Amino acid sequence: MKKLQSITGSLLLKDGTIYDPATGKSSVGSVLIKDGLVEEILSSGKVISADTIINCTGKVITCGFTDIHVHFREPGREDKETLETGSLAALAGGFTRVCVMPNTNPVLDTPESIRFILDRAKKLPVEICPIGAITKGQGGTELAEMGEMIKAGAVAVSDDGLPVVNGQMMKIAVEYAGQFGVPVINHAEDVLIRSDGVMNEGSLSTRLGLSGNPDISESVMVYRDLVIAEYVSGKIHVPHVSTAKSVELIRRYKKKGVDVTAEVTPHHLGLNENKLVNYDTNAKVAPPLRTDDDRIALIEALKDGTIDCIATDHAPHTIEEKESDFNHAPCGMIGLESAFGMVHRTLTEHGFDIFEIIDLLTVNPARVMGFEVLPITKGQKANFTIIDPTSKWTFTKSDIHSRSKNSPMLGTEFQGEVITTIFGKNIFS
Repeated sequence: MKKLQSITGSLLLKDGTIYDPATGKSSVGSVLIKDGLVEEILSSGKVISADTIINCTGKVITCGFTDIHVHFREPGREDKETLETGSLAALAGGFTRVCVMPNTNPVLDTPESIRFILDRAKKLPVEICPIGAITKGQGGTELAEMGEMIKAGAVAVSDDGLPVVNGQMMKIAVEYAGQFGVPVINHAEDVLIRSDGVMNEGSLSTRLGLSGNPDISESVMVYRDLVIAEYVSGKIHVPHVSTAKSVELIRRYKKKGVDVTAEVTPHHLGLNENKLVNYDTNAKVAPPLRTDDDRIALIEALKDGTIDCIATDHAPHTIEEKESDFNHAPCGMIGLESAFGMVHRTLTEHGFDIFEIIDLLTVNPARVMGFEVLPITKGQKANFTIIDPTSKWTFTKSDIHSRSKNSPMLGTEFQGEVITTIFGKNIFS
């Protein structure tokens, strides 16, 4: 199991492939870190002493990953996850910056609640960026204090977990958020079309005797939001895209010049509805795992830029909740620790190289949120993920640092592993 430690003295990341997503350039060399800062970037073969040396031969040294969609459950459900345990899960997966969703208890719908998250995050080993709610209490009927939350530090607004059903409310939210330059993230699901569906609607749901959630429940809402964004010249971000129909709509509206971005999860890239044949509640997610045709469409959408980035939708739940029957178990799976393994294995099978995969986890999500993308240079805060692209490993409970263990990936063999994560004076290895 990996451990969080403080870097003492100088640390040399020796003889790795250094890939800088900000510039798109790679070279073989070493990075010297001192007092949590990049002291020097050394060319290949240059000899230098350091208090600690990590041999990075055959490995890739790159920037820490950014995840723009996680659920850390604090405040209110610290039995599932806390900001602290979520931070450790993030580091284990190579992530040094995460955006936490507002569906906590109470909901993050005031500037005070945003400041609470930021204050708690100051002592944690990753950067935590709060997302504020669109509507008060995520009730869908009254706009939250959007402007004040953004001034307090909210990086986007979303009622994720619940869609904004009222089209007029969504229109107002997109117009208002546009004044501050932040994206509106709407959980793309028509709840009336979804009805009581618990998995993708099709022949498999019929065979398993489970209520189906058709793909149009997502694409209908995506279409509505795209039309609204076009009408008010606003900015929207579509979370956890799962269907080929949604992909085609996003592609069409991007070509029309609408300011829309989109994300896909590792589990929608690497799994399909067949994962549910044994009624594994850990594979029950929202939106549900779809067909393999949908999965391939999502991969193609990453290739052509229709989908901008990868985000985990890390959603911890207790064992007791997930051991309920399939209809009543909550939706969601943890995903931070297994993300890179799943993404690397899946996308390399479809022709992606390691640098393209890193971009989908670093600069691309950062740009969606408007975060500054800094190059790897002397004097910058140490922010590194070290990857072994050739490592074959099996995901087990010992790899999980989240407080919850609800992952259908347990026992899965991956190729490509995060070895070490460094952020400032913290090293997780």
